[in-house]
Parts: sequence; C-alpha cells; structure tokens
Amino acid sequence: MQRRWVKVLAITVVVLAVLFTVADRVSVHYADKEAARLVKEKYGYANTTDSHVDVSIQGFPFLTQVLGESFGHVKLTAGQFTLDTTTNAQGGYLHVKQFDLDLHDVEVTSLTARSAEANLATGTLTLSYDELSGVVTRLAGSGGSVRVSQAPGSAEQAAKVRVTGMVGGRNVDGTGTLLAQGDELTLTVAGAQRAATAWRVPLPYGVGFTAARATSDGVEISMVGHQVTLGSTRFER
Repeated sequence: MQRRWVKVLAITVVVLAVLFTVADRVSVHYADKEAARLVKEKYGYANTTDSHVDVSIQGFPFLTQVLGESFGHVKLTAGQFTLDTTTNAQGGYLHVKQFDLDLHDVEVTSLTARSAEANLATGTLTLSYDELSGVVTRLAGSGGSVRVSQAPGSAEQAAKVRVTGMVGGRNVDGTGTLLAQGDELTLTVAGAQRAATAWRVPLPYGVGFTAARATSDGVEISMVGHQVTLGSTRFER
C-alpha cells in the first residue's frame, strides 16, 4: 500500500513538473512576442517588409523571474530595417543588415509604464558593403556605380572603407570613413557632392557606439551601455 502511495506521489510530481514547464514556456513565448511588439513601436526596427525583430528572455524558470520582476538576460535582434539621414537627403536611406543587443540584469521599474532598467547592455550593428555602396551611389550624383569595400586602418570609432567608381563625376579609388559616435553614424567620402552623410540610430537610452571596424562581411559597430533605461520616455533624445 505504501509503495503504491509513493508511486502515485512520484507520478503526480512528474505531471505537475511537466505542466509547470509547459506553462512556463507558453508564458515566455507570449512575453517574447509582446516585448518584440513594443520594441517595434518604440524604435521602428520593423519599418520595411523584409525587416524582423525578435526578443528572447533567457533563463528558466521564466515565471519565477516574473514574480521577482527581475530578468538575468534578454536578447534583442533586428535586421533589414531602414535608417533615414539626419537631413533627410533624397536617396540617403541606409539599410541595417543586423542589430544585436544583449541586456543583462534587467529590473522592472514600473509595470503600468512598462519600463525597466538594464544594468549592462552590449551589442553590435552590422552594415553590409552592398548597402553602403548603394547609398554612396545614390548620393554621389554622378549616375555611375560606386563600390564600397573593406580597407585597412580602422581606429577606435572610425572604420576605413575603400571607395571606387564615379564620385562627383570623376573616377575615384580612395578611402572613406564611417564614424560611429553616440547614436549617430557619419560616412565621409572624398569627392562626393556631400562632404559627409549622417544617420541617427534609435538606441535605448544609455547605449552608445564604442568602436567601428571594417571586416570582410561589412562594417561592424560595437555598442555598450550602463544603467540602460527601457520603455520610458527617457528613450527620447
């Protein structure tokens, strides 16, 4: 009789554990989707038909993190969204290939305002050479094709790129600079009609660019933030 009771108890525990796991995973899936929706609304990372935004709340169990209003690690990924120039230059739009942000030690600060604060944020933003080539071609005003590719000499927040083709009505084979500072990217190409073109990137308040380098796959820009505010009006700059 006692063995049977132990067996029933063991089965009950297993069933409850399975049900809790299922409920936990369903809850985190819903939370991920809702967080992604809020990110889309706040930052405009889903402003093209090809863009994507995903949020993944890490760690298990999720429900205990909700009760504690504290999350150890939240991952945000987005891609193929478009940035407009700060001066709204015609044809100056730039597509972002990939945006990755890792938020660590996230504490909920207001449930009603849906705001939170991350102790640390680290991430990267990647621009493809094809997209950089396209924007330089559109802004060069020469009617010719311009090619942007990797160049040596990146230093801290300035990535060097090679620029070849028709710029300002003349053949060019030289270098340009992509500077990443604060929440702004500035591309300078010698000989172009515009000395420099800038784009503002919508970043969470407290996050800023720290380095830029030209790689074989594109320009990779690093970002870091401390005491990062999420979801409140402090996002606005």
